[in-house]
Amino acid sequence: MSWSVILQKLLEGMAVSVEIFTLTLLLSLPLGLFVALGRMSSNSILRYFIKIYISIMRGTPLMLQLMVVYYGPFYLFGISLAKGYRFTAVIIGFVLNYAAYFAEIYRGGIESMPVGQYEAAKLLGYSKTQTFMKIILPQVIKRILPSITNEIITLIKDTSLAFVISVSEMFTNAKALASADTTMIPFVVAGIFYYIFNYIVAFIMEWTEKKLSYYK
Repeated sequence: MSWSVILQKLLEGMAVSVEIFTLTLLLSLPLGLFVALGRMSSNSILRYFIKIYISIMRGTPLMLQLMVVYYGPFYLFGISLAKGYRFTAVIIGFVLNYAAYFAEIYRGGIESMPVGQYEAAKLLGYSKTQTFMKIILPQVIKRILPSITNEIITLIKDTSLAFVISVSEMFTNAKALASADTTMIPFVVAGIFYYIFNYIVAFIMEWTEKKLSYYK
C-alpha cells in the first residue's frame, strides 16, 4: 500500500478524532462547571446525586460507558436508533465522562480561593454572581489550567476508544491499514500524528497560562 493511501486514510481518521476532541471539549468544559457548582450546592439532594454521577463516571471505564450509551437504548428500552447515532453516542459518552473530571478540577480550584475575597467583594457591593464571574472564576481558571491541560491531552489519546462502537477515527483506520498490509507503518504514522496533535494543544495551553499570569 502506497504512502499516499496510508496518509489519506489516516488524515480522514484524524479529522474524526479532531471532531470528537473539539465537540467534547466545547461541551464538557461548561458542563463540568455546572456540575461542580451543583456538587457544592447547599441542596443536599442535588449534591448527593451529582456525587453519585461523578463517582460512576470516574469509577468505570470510558469504553464501558460508550457501550452503555450506544447499546443501552435498545437493550433497556427496545429503542432502535439510526446508524448515525454511533457518532452521537461517542460525543455523549465522552462529554459525560470528561465533565465529571473537569467538575472535580473546578471544585478544587473554587474551594482553594481565600474566603477574604468573597468578603471583600461583598463589602464592595458585588452580588454573589458578580463575585464569582468577575473575581473568583478568572483566578480559578488560572489555577486549574495545568490540571485541565493534563485532561485535555488524555482526551486526545482517548478519542481512539471510539472504535469500540465502530466509529472510524484515526486509530481504527491505522489498525485496518496495518492488518491489510501486515505492517507497523500505519501505527507509527498514527503515533506521530497523535504526538503532533498533543504538542500543538500543549503549546496553546502553555501560551494561555502565560497570558493569564497577571492573576498571580
